[in-house]
Amino acid sequence: MSKLWQRYGLAVGLWLLFEGVAVGLWLALDNSFYLFNFSYIGTALAFGVALFSQKRPYARNVVQFAIGLYMLVYIGLLGRENMQIEGFWYYLFLGVFEAATIHYAVAKIFGPLVFGRGWCGYACWTAMVLDLLPFKTPQLPRKSWGWVRYLVFVASLLFVATLFWLRVDNLVEIMWWSFIIGNLLYYLVGIALAYLCRDNRAFCKYICPITVFLKPMSYFALLRVKLDEEKCVACGKCRRLCPMNVDVPNNSRRRLNATECILCMRCVDSCPQKALKL
Repeated sequence: MSKLWQRYGLAVGLWLLFEGVAVGLWLALDNSFYLFNFSYIGTALAFGVALFSQKRPYARNVVQFAIGLYMLVYIGLLGRENMQIEGFWYYLFLGVFEAATIHYAVAKIFGPLVFGRGWCGYACWTAMVLDLLPFKTPQLPRKSWGWVRYLVFVASLLFVATLFWLRVDNLVEIMWWSFIIGNLLYYLVGIALAYLCRDNRAFCKYICPITVFLKPMSYFALLRVKLDEEKCVACGKCRRLCPMNVDVPNNSRRRLNATECILCMRCVDSCPQKALKL
C-alpha cells in the first residue's frame, strides 16, 4: 500500500484538489458545467502524473493534448468562449465571475500557489504545439527579451478597455474572433521564435502575457523540484536539459529563473544520481 501511495499519491492528490474545486463551484454557482470542466481537467492531470510515475516518456504530451484541445476546441471554438487573456479582461470589466475569470483564478492566479507553472507544462494549448518542435533543450544563450511580455499584457488590457470605453457593439462576437486571431498569432510567433532562438519555449520566456500572473505566484509554489544535496555530484546535466533555463541544482526560491519551472520533470528523470524529486 505504501509503495502504491508513493507512486500514485501525487496523482490522487491533484485529482482530489480539482474535484474539490469542481464540486465547490458547482454548488456555489449552481452550474453543472463547472463540475464537468474541473473534473475533466483534474482527471486528465492525474492520469498524466500516473503515467509519469510509470516512466512513460509521452506522459506530459498526453495531458497537454487532453486538456489543450479541450480548452481550445471544445470551450474556445465550439463553445465560442475567449479563454485567452482578453477573455479574462472582458469578463472582469463585465463584473462577471464565470468562464475565463474562473479559469484564470484557478489555473493562473491562485492555483500557482500550489502547482507553480504547472499550467505551462501540462495544459497550455500554445505550448502543446510548441513542445513538438525539435528544440526541446535550449541551444543558444537566453535573450534579455522578457520585457516584451509586459507590453503584450498591457496591450491586451488596453484593447479590451478601449472596446468598453467606446461602447462597441457585439462584443461577444469580437471576443470570439480575437480568440481565433490571437491564437493564430501566438502559434505563428511561437514557432518563428522557436526556430530563431533554437528553443521551443522562447515564446513562454519572452512573449506570453500570462506569465505576468504566473511568475509572482509561482515563487510560493508548494510543488517544487527539490535537490538532495548529499546525492548531487554537480554534473550540471539538469541545468543543461531544463527547457526554461532554471538553475535546478539549487533549493533556494531565489535561484535563477526559479519562477519559470514548468514541472516537466526532465531534470528529475535524467539525474544520474536520483538527487532530484518533486
